[in-house]
Amino acid sequence: MAGKWAKGKEKEEVFERLDEYFPFVKAFTEEEMAELKENLSIRKYKRGEQIHQGEEGCTGVMAICKGRTRTYIFSSKGKEITLFRLLPQDTCILSASCMMNNIVFDIQVAAEEDSLLVVITPEYFEELARRHPSVEKFRNDIISMRFSEVMWLVEQILFRRMDQRIAAFLIEMAIITESDVLTLSHQEIADNLGTAREVVSRILKYLENDELVEISRKEIKILNLPGLEEMVEN
Repeated sequence: MAGKWAKGKEKEEVFERLDEYFPFVKAFTEEEMAELKENLSIRKYKRGEQIHQGEEGCTGVMAICKGRTRTYIFSSKGKEITLFRLLPQDTCILSASCMMNNIVFDIQVAAEEDSLLVVITPEYFEELARRHPSVEKFRNDIISMRFSEVMWLVEQILFRRMDQRIAAFLIEMAIITESDVLTLSHQEIADNLGTAREVVSRILKYLENDELVEISRKEIKILNLPGLEEMVEN
């Protein structure tokens, strides 16, 4: 797990907001909070930097303080597909797969924006789960939430056309970035959706011809959001 250690005021601000990232700490004593702080790390990552790689094993239980991350997998042919994104106050436990018996997967996590993360070591989180039912419930809730997101993705792949998936992806990114101008290359869209760049380029051209989007180099402007939403539904 690379990244740079957060220090000083930035670190203290995260400590003050731990209950927002890990709600179960609200019931902790002062001694338990002090112990928790000794068993977590706060790290900063630049956009594009790798946070977790499957072969690294257990990174830990991660919460996003600032920025945005992408969790994805590779196909046997080397193509990527995004499983889900994490935004501020979201938590991921899949990077601590060693804590889940009989579950084997090889995920990657990368920073999509400059990001600040707080990570609890897997060994200590496992100890907390044994001590506190609220921690065990938190873990199960997070696993259930991420599983639901992955099942939604499977449904999209199996039952939606690629033009619908691209339209849905553009809508999602517009909501996340709060902008109708998306700084995305055709290859980045292809990597997110697990398809070929040529397929993305062809479909984006169709969308441009229908005056739904305007395409320039590494930038896509959404001209007709209701039109994209209608495409997704039909």
